[in-house]
Order: sequence, then structure tokens, then C-alpha cells
Amino acid sequence: MFFGGGDPFEHFGHGGAGGRPGRGGGGSVDNEGYYKALGVAKDADENEIKKAYKKAALKHHPDKGGDVEKFKEISSAAEVLLDPQKRQIYDQHGKEGLEGQGGGEGHSPEDIFSMFFGGQGGSSKRRGPQKGEDIVHTVKASLEDMYNGKTVRLAIQRNKPCPDCEGRGGKVGAEKTCTDCNGRGVKIQIRQIGPGMVQQMQSGCTTCKGLCKIIDERDKCKQCKGNKVFKDRKVLEVNIEKGMKNGQKIKFGGEADEIPGTIPGDVVIVVQEKEHEVFKRKGADLVYTMDLTLSEALGGFVKTITHLDNRSLKVQSNPGQVIKQDAVKLIQGEGMPYHGSPFTKGRLFIHFTVTFPKTLPLDTVAILSSLLPRPQTPMLTGEEEECSMTDVDISQFGKDEGKTGYENEEGEDEEGGGAQRVQCGQA
Repeated sequence: MFFGGGDPFEHFGHGGAGGRPGRGGGGSVDNEGYYKALGVAKDADENEIKKAYKKAALKHHPDKGGDVEKFKEISSAAEVLLDPQKRQIYDQHGKEGLEGQGGGEGHSPEDIFSMFFGGQGGSSKRRGPQKGEDIVHTVKASLEDMYNGKTVRLAIQRNKPCPDCEGRGGKVGAEKTCTDCNGRGVKIQIRQIGPGMVQQMQSGCTTCKGLCKIIDERDKCKQCKGNKVFKDRKVLEVNIEKGMKNGQKIKFGGEADEIPGTIPGDVVIVVQEKEHEVFKRKGADLVYTMDLTLSEALGGFVKTITHLDNRSLKVQSNPGQVIKQDAVKLIQGEGMPYHGSPFTKGRLFIHFTVTFPKTLPLDTVAILSSLLPRPQTPMLTGEEEECSMTDVDISQFGKDEGKTGYENEEGEDEEGGGAQRVQCGQA
């Protein structure tokens, strides 16, 4: 430390005439090592030094397979030679003169690399605090909840800074840089695997557990045991809004873990729609399946639908209006609400299925035949073949592999095996 006015460098003396004081002099003091590390001349300007550092840093960066010690050396050289005051001291008195000035040790090699390459290089540290990870939860909601809206209370566990040590983990100043990994959080080991061949391995530091800092056991906070945080319980009110969709997310900003030195992440709630027993949904449209008897399909019907908000909808068809199997009708404005515009709703589709009787009494058949249009009778020549039909599932369509139904997998006949064959006889 210097007191009073005057040139702070007068304590070291001045050497040489013109240019930077003392450059080229210094007697037995080693003031050329940093220039040699970067491969530049002692009168190189700032642009030349920057260019040389970028080239050497990319070549020797550990993530690129370079030598760790060489990377540290060129980073220290760049830090000193690009600072006019530190460079002047180094030119006059070498590394010894930089002691106490932070020469070559003020920043980590990764910090210097990041300043030049904007965070490139894989393990470069970002400037400023990083944002913590988000906490993601899933909330199941019924279709009624998503139609009418609902508020759900959800309790979460998250980390908060320890109040006893204010998130330091121990006494003031107790946290030190891990000496085993030099504050990088990882260890790099180089192993020779053959003549002229080396292998570089990177693993997490077991001493600091990747945190880059350590606290002596005697100085740790008795409350959090040096972890800096404690488990906090918070209840969130999750508002499931009308018209929300399956998979839609609700975000609570900054409500995740609060780790000292980081920005808290978010709590993200994912709405998962439960399958409904009656209605099917796609977007803002709903589908309702209505079963009809044959008499209702032919002679008209009046039915009600209990909607998702318990309203009763009356639907009907007039006598003589035939409803066919798989017919679909549409009711506008009775679908799901649009999210953000709950008073506007989608469409309600009604899919009709007609249940036919299995058999009919002969007198009923005679009455129906007299009432319904008579079917067209084909012109028969007497040469037609008569066939008998059997019941079958349509899923069997296309699965005929050439078997007769009376052969097993070995091609041997089996009595009654497989599906029945359609029998045809000559008329």
C-alpha cells in the first residue's frame, strides 16, 4: 500500500529511457516469461496480445484436451499484460513485483477465458448469479373442473436460506475456496495410456462436492450443518381457469428453491385432464354419445343431457325424422369455454347409436312389412348358389392367412378348430 502523493511506482525506481520504464532492463529479474508464454514480443501492443491469447487459449483449453497448467500460465500472462499498471510493474520487477497486486491470480483462468469468448468453452462461468432449477408438479383436473374453473391448494417443499447463518453456512468468512480443485468444482487427471498417448479424465470434486467452496467443521452453522438452507413448506393456490387444456402450465415465478448466490427458479404446475365417463373433448369441442332404440330412431324421441355444469339440455327429433346409425348432430355454443374468453364456448356434437332388437315376433314382422316400404326383390334365374352366414367380429377382417379353419399350425386337421366356414350349396 502506498501513502501520500507522487508516483506509486517510484518505490521500484525507473529504468531505461523512453517507452515503458524499465522494459528490457531489470537485471536478473525474469520479466520475459509471460511474453514467451503468449509468443509475443516485449513491445507488442494490446491487440497483438489479445490475438495471441485467443489463439493459445483455444489450443490449450482443458475442455479441448489441452494442458491444464499451460492454460493457467497463458491466462495469467494475459491478465497481467493487458493491464497497463500490472504490465509496467512486471516489466520492471518480474512476478516478484506483482505480489500483493493480484498479478496473474486476480481471476480464475475460466473467468478470463469467458471475458474473451462470451461464455464459450463448456465450463466457463456465467457472469452474475444463475437461475436455479424449476420445481414441476402435476395437478389432475376433471373435465368439470376445466369447464367451471376451480382453485386447488397445493403444498410444496422448497429450500430457503438458513436464518441463523443468513445462508452463509457458517461464521462470516468461514467459507474458503476448495484447495483440492482450486475452486473449479471438478478435478482433472491426466493418465498416460501408451507411448506418447495420454488420457484426460474429469470428475467431480469429492472434497467440496462440486460446490467449489468448503467450510471447516468447527465453523459450520449448528442449525443447517453448513448446508446454507433449510426445508420450507409453502401452500400455493392453483387456479384452474375455465377452458384450460390438458398439459397447460401454470407458473409461480421465483417460488422454487432459494439457494444462496442464485436466482430462485419457478414452480411450474402442469394441468393433467382426467378422462370423462360421458363427454370426450378435443380443443373446445365436446362429443356426447346418445343411445336410441329402433322405435326412437324411427318414431322420434325426447331426451335430456346433463351438462358439465349440471344444466339439463333437452334434445328431440320429430316423429318421422329418421335417425340413422352413427348419425351426428351439432349444438352450437354448448362445448368447452375458450380459455381467456369463458363466455364464448365451442360446439357440442351428439353421436347417435341405434340399438336393434335381436329378434322380432312373426306378427310384428308382418305389421312392419305392411307399414314400411317393400324391399326390392332381385330377379332370380334359379342358377344362384345358396350361402349361410355366421356372426364375426370386423377386427378379423384382413387376418385370413390361408387356413381352412380345420388345420392347426402344423397343417394337421382338427375337429371344430378355428372359425366356422361359410357354407355354400348349389341351388
